[in-house]
Amino acid sequence: MADKNGPDGTGKTGRGKQHEADIRDDDLERRRRDLEASLATRRPDRLEGKDDAKAGSAAGYGQALKLSSEFIAGIVVGAALGWFIDRVAGTSPWGLIVGLLLGFGAGVLNVLRSAGLVSEFGTGDKPRDPKE
Repeated sequence: MADKNGPDGTGKTGRGKQHEADIRDDDLERRRRDLEASLATRRPDRLEGKDDAKAGSAAGYGQALKLSSEFIAGIVVGAALGWFIDRVAGTSPWGLIVGLLLGFGAGVLNVLRSAGLVSEFGTGDKPRDPKE
């Protein structure tokens, strides 16, 4: 049966006989500098390419604005057509409901086409790469 004092018989668990006081600050500092130098040699392009990251984020904001405006435009056009059909035909809420649903579907399809995940209608080609 195991001793109830601990795994090594001292009553302490953990790293064994090595205590936290044995680790020196200068040793930790030396290890940190070595790690920092190793990382700097492996990724030198990240430190120099800070301007490219700003340009990439601006392009990302432009793409997000384009996709969101296409989605909202599909919903608005569908709702407007549904409301117009309600006024002309007198089908009170049903034209608006159907128009909203069709507008939502059209908005999603527009976003997928713009992102390059769905090919254009009538073309047998594969969808284009969204990274372009």
